Amino acid sequence: MLGWEFPPRIAGGLAVACYGLVRGLAHHGVKVTFVMPLRTGEEPPDGYRLLGANEIDVPFSQSVSLPSFWHTITFYGVRTALGPYLEQLTAPEIHFQSVPEPVSFTTEGTLRLEFSGKYGPDLLSEVYRYAYAVSHLAEREEFDIIHAHDWLTYLGGLWLKEKTGKPLVVHVHATEYDRSGDNPNPDVRAIEKLGMEGADLVIAVSFYTRSLIIEKYGIPAEKIWAIHNAVLPKDRQPIQRPPSQRKVVTFLGRVTYQKGPEYFVEAAARVAPHIPEAHFVMAGTGDLLRGVIRRVAQLRLGARFSFTGFLPPAEVERLFDLSDVYVMPSVSEPFGISALEALRAGVPVIISKQSGVAEVLPHALKVDFWDVDGLADLIYGVLRYKGIRPFFIRYAQAELAQLQWERSSARVIEAYKSILP
Repeated sequence: MLGWEFPPRIAGGLAVACYGLVRGLAHHGVKVTFVMPLRTGEEPPDGYRLLGANEIDVPFSQSVSLPSFWHTITFYGVRTALGPYLEQLTAPEIHFQSVPEPVSFTTEGTLRLEFSGKYGPDLLSEVYRYAYAVSHLAEREEFDIIHAHDWLTYLGGLWLKEKTGKPLVVHVHATEYDRSGDNPNPDVRAIEKLGMEGADLVIAVSFYTRSLIIEKYGIPAEKIWAIHNAVLPKDRQPIQRPPSQRKVVTFLGRVTYQKGPEYFVEAAARVAPHIPEAHFVMAGTGDLLRGVIRRVAQLRLGARFSFTGFLPPAEVERLFDLSDVYVMPSVSEPFGISALEALRAGVPVIISKQSGVAEVLPHALKVDFWDVDGLADLIYGVLRYKGIRPFFIRYAQAELAQLQWERSSARVIEAYKSILP
């Protein structure tokens, strides 16, 4: 199994989903080796094997034999911090070089490639190195199937498939259209399309994403399985909430186009005059954060907002314990595991209709991402009407019982069996 993230290295829902799925597969007796760019030794061991691409010995005594698909790809240097998750607010002044297509080594022996494991300005180069390192697992590992998560690992999966003939599953957690709207990065989109076309089976995290894959990439519907994400059971007691009249409204996620942070701010501006005790928390970072902060200042809401930056998992759970409502106004959300995590903490959720998680939460409050007035009305209702929170707590447990990784991983095993000889 190939993936770019794994706890404790978390930039978004990808790491959480990979961890949950691997644990679920292990529960069913599937032997999983999860290959990430950089293994630090801090990852949680739990019935599976972890391997870093930085630990794979690769030869440098021969010319690299590139797979046939590689000749369809051209890498260019781009003056941008390219990545599905932006690690910093502004990109530094960086000089880029294109990645050469043929790579030759002449000294006898082996080497290990270096990886940051981050979403930085050298991302495409790291994707290339990862694919090359992973391709050498063909000679040293025994496996039945290749499972690649998101575009960053598709090239590695394709290369492994070509060398071994093993079936390839690509798992789509998000597409470039989710991240960038109607202006997708052409290089990323090309890799996504190449991976989906070359795979034997595509797993989408929702029917919402499945439809997008069919429409935007032209992948046959019969090749795509929609398998929803899930949530891990709660393994701790909630913190004791300090006595306060404050009502906490929470936004959690990357502060990027995809997540709709500007709609959260505009809805907050409508709610604030009517509920003086409401306080709005934006947890996360991204390329829109400075603009969002400026807009909050323009609206004179600085005293009503807190910006926490990125929060590690333990702090996210603490934030949910202190929250009265969780708002997810995403413009395009393939799934949205954070909504399940909020429900797990007993927090009412308001989610965008343009999300995959809306398919599995019949009792969640739903609104079109662009309907700021509708979103404000729902926030007001949750904060003002005391009966809503107990209603959510009562029904959320039944919904979450159906959204366990053991169930989702069982469906993944079904998908595997459909393409195995």
